[in-house]
Amino acid sequence: QVQLVESGGGLVQPGGSLRLSCAASGSVIFNIYIMSWYRQAPGKQREWVATIRSSTNANYADAVKGRFTISRDNAKNTVYLQMNSLKPEDTAVYYCNAALNTKTYWGQGTQVTVSS
Repeated sequence: QVQLVESGGGLVQPGGSLRLSCAASGSVIFNIYIMSWYRQAPGKQREWVATIRSSTNANYADAVKGRFTISRDNAKNTVYLQMNSLKPEDTAVYYCNAALNTKTYWGQGTQVTVSS
């Protein structure tokens, strides 16, 4: 079993930055998990944001490419999402996801609000 806890959300003005963290605990060999971030805006379906497999293998949704950076620190069992040049449309609850073969785990989410 893997427990995921996100942190780092909050209120930020358009153009600002935030860094989200997701710490994994439990019976986990963290470096073998594929780690992703998803988000869900009010009234919308949850959507994929970014995925990282190894430290140099990452993919991004078109909506965030060039503005967001996903990274991981396997020694700390933590994945990060650096979000720059934030826009009001980035407002959502951001969820961390860990996947390994057929198993998938979710965190409880952290709210990000981009507003002036």
